[in-house]
Amino acid sequence: MRNEHIIDLIENSPMAAISEAELTRIRAHVADCSPCEQAFAAAQVSAVLLKEGAAESFEPSPFFQTRVLATLRERQSASEWSWARMWRATGALASSMLAVVVAIAVLTFAAPSVSNESEVSLAGNGYSAEEVILNQDGSEDQVTDAQVLNSLYEADEEK
Repeated sequence: MRNEHIIDLIENSPMAAISEAELTRIRAHVADCSPCEQAFAAAQVSAVLLKEGAAESFEPSPFFQTRVLATLRERQSASEWSWARMWRATGALASSMLAVVVAIAVLTFAAPSVSNESEVSLAGNGYSAEEVILNQDGSEDQVTDAQVLNSLYEADEEK
């Protein structure tokens, strides 16, 4: 029996699941083998401790539920508080900014635009900026580019 140790049998099955035949075999083996005897004694102690620990029931303290619910309400109100407070503080500003954006969009897209012809007729002189600067009307009475350059260079040469 010294060659057949029962440690594997003890470690792989709970003490309550060991059959009577296996139990007599274990007791016969532990009478001759001290390491297996120690393992069997440890397994019996462990089984008793586990059985006692499972049998105990724990009662929470009298105000446990009250404390848990209060903590839960506090966490919920803290998360709601930050968003609500932020909206109360910036709600008027955000609303007014939105109103300004809407007003600008309406004035830009919905209001009739003024054309260039009406601007010219409002000015009263009949000339546009393009006609004056770029000489686009084709009239001969205006000064040409060559005449302007000649007059500029002649003025520099005289000095």
